[in-house]
Amino acid sequence: MLLLQASSGLAQLFFPIAILVVFYFFLIRPEQNKKKKQGDFINNLKKGQRVVTVGGVHGKIVNLEKTIVTLDVDRGTKLQVDRNSVSLEMTNSKN
Repeated sequence: MLLLQASSGLAQLFFPIAILVVFYFFLIRPEQNKKKKQGDFINNLKKGQRVVTVGGVHGKIVNLEKTIVTLDVDRGTKLQVDRNSVSLEMTNSKN
């Protein structure tokens, strides 16, 4: 009877631990990798890159400061945006 109770206790611990492991590998870890990749992208911005902001504004980087990026969005029209609002690079895209 004691052996049956011990194995029942292990089974009760197994399922919550298994659920935590699944959450880690399918939800938490990919999100951490995505944040790290985005942070590396933000830190490696360069003049001349064509980028898109979080708000959907397309432009070419003409000036970089510590926290501000200046984008040329149309002939002579420049916008200053926060560095963290740049979401992806469009330099190699066809559009």
